[in-house]
Amino acid sequence: MSYHMRRQDKEITDPAVLKKILKSTKYVTIALSLDNQPYLVSLSHGYDENRNCIYFHCAKDGKKLDYLKSNNQIWGQALLDYGYSEGECNHFYASVHFQGKVTLIDKPEEKRQALECMTRQLDKNPEPLVAKIPKIDPERLKGTVLGRIDIDYMSGKKSKEANV
Repeated sequence: MSYHMRRQDKEITDPAVLKKILKSTKYVTIALSLDNQPYLVSLSHGYDENRNCIYFHCAKDGKKLDYLKSNNQIWGQALLDYGYSEGECNHFYASVHFQGKVTLIDKPEEKRQALECMTRQLDKNPEPLVAKIPKIDPERLKGTVLGRIDIDYMSGKKSKEANV
């Protein structure tokens, strides 16, 4: 089934703007499903523009992993909230919706890449931390659960006033 955006004046069609939003946000929210039961979870993340993927980390077990292992297809949203305009009944925002599949990462080198990507996006002064990533003990790295969302669809929407 195909849908179109009803308010085309708010649609973001430039892929560079969609990517900029994903690189600007600290969190994404993803929708998961297991046995027809929905579950939403917000994740801190790093967006890798070259691979068009989102990296995240999580605990070794729990509800999120149970859902992902059963059904690795997700729908997600990143939101830049510029606030409500008092007295005007208007909200300023820019958002990206995306669809993709989650893969749990096994290879140590990709885990290091994921950690570097996330650190660069989330930390105000990432370089001292990034320099430590190659030195992470292999056993510790092996026990770190990291996931990759390979994005296969993106769409975006923003208020006219949002300067993205």
